[in-house]
Amino acid sequence: MADKTKTAGSQQTMNDLLEGGAEIKVLKAGDVVPGKILTLGKNEVYVDIEGYGIGVVRGRELYDDEATLSSLKAGDEVFASVVEVENSEGNIELSFRQAGQERVWQTLVEKMQSREVVHTKILEANKGGLMVEINNVIGFLPVSQLATEHYPRVEDGDKTRILTALNQYINKYFDVQIITADQQEEKLIVSEKAVYEKELHERISKLKIGDTIIGTISGIVDFGAFVKFGELEGLVHISELAWQRIDHPKNIVRVGQEVKAIVIGLDKGRISLSIKQLEKDPWQDSVKKYQIGQIVKGKITKIMPFGVFVELDDQIQGLAHVLELSHTEIKNPEEVVKLNEERDFKIISIEPQEHRLGLSIKALTDAPVKTETKAEAKAEPVEAPVEVKEEAKVEEAKTEETTVE
Repeated sequence: MADKTKTAGSQQTMNDLLEGGAEIKVLKAGDVVPGKILTLGKNEVYVDIEGYGIGVVRGRELYDDEATLSSLKAGDEVFASVVEVENSEGNIELSFRQAGQERVWQTLVEKMQSREVVHTKILEANKGGLMVEINNVIGFLPVSQLATEHYPRVEDGDKTRILTALNQYINKYFDVQIITADQQEEKLIVSEKAVYEKELHERISKLKIGDTIIGTISGIVDFGAFVKFGELEGLVHISELAWQRIDHPKNIVRVGQEVKAIVIGLDKGRISLSIKQLEKDPWQDSVKKYQIGQIVKGKITKIMPFGVFVELDDQIQGLAHVLELSHTEIKNPEEVVKLNEERDFKIISIEPQEHRLGLSIKALTDAPVKTETKAEAKAEPVEAPVEVKEEAKVEEAKTEETTVE
């Protein structure tokens, strides 16, 4: 009786669906469907495929990731691929093996969304970062996503030396978070620094611009120096190391050196520091002995396509633009000056706040008088008097009339 009632109810439901014009989905081989595990056996797993019936996964169709399979339990949601819509027992024949990738990527996406911390082994290194493996999927940990303690401090950004530094992490385990999980692109990217991001932001939030810190130089690169203080690390850009112009940070500081710096910037977890701003700007006093129009002697310290840098004393350096090197047009400053050469210059501008002092060689002499070329010296034709032009027009008109006749 119960069976008849159930059948009648099912029939009514089907009729309602048909009358209502609802779309009826039909399973076919190859479809990937979600399900919930009912029971697990040694060689088979039964899965409830909602809206379709009971599915079974047997033998070789069991997902071959033993570690993942062993962690499954009744009630877990899984993905399976349809092998046969209905077997001899009336069940749906399923495959975990074929749907394995979907299940793996779904897990990776869930880990990314939940910001789960994953303990993973470093497999290999390249110049751009480190390779890891999560759920049998190879992922990439870029250098930019490394935590402070693992970030390679390599001078001049030498990629070969960066690779050497990264190779020491092979076979070690890092805690990371997934930041990109794209199955279609088969792209898995992880971040180590994201694991400590919350803690880092809490520590940084206690800092404010203008704070003075005492730390140790932890690394030197061509664009500046890193300073470690407590659990934090900041960057002193090369322009903030000293008031005078420097060619490389290693000429000013060394790794392990204790320094005092001031916080000048806090942006997206980055701490910007300055060493020079804790000292009085010597340029402001030194430049007072120079005036516009003054002729000075200076040493050429650097030649660039746009001009030359000139050292006037230990604190003051000026710039002579390429247009100020000669009265005649030149394509390269080296046509006029040489590196390390001492020359006389005339000061043509002083901007104390910007640390700019403009110099000129051509201002030392008057521009040469321009001589006329033969073409310019050629006499221009003398315009005829008005009366003559009018007569010419009359004669021209008469000629045209004769031609027409």
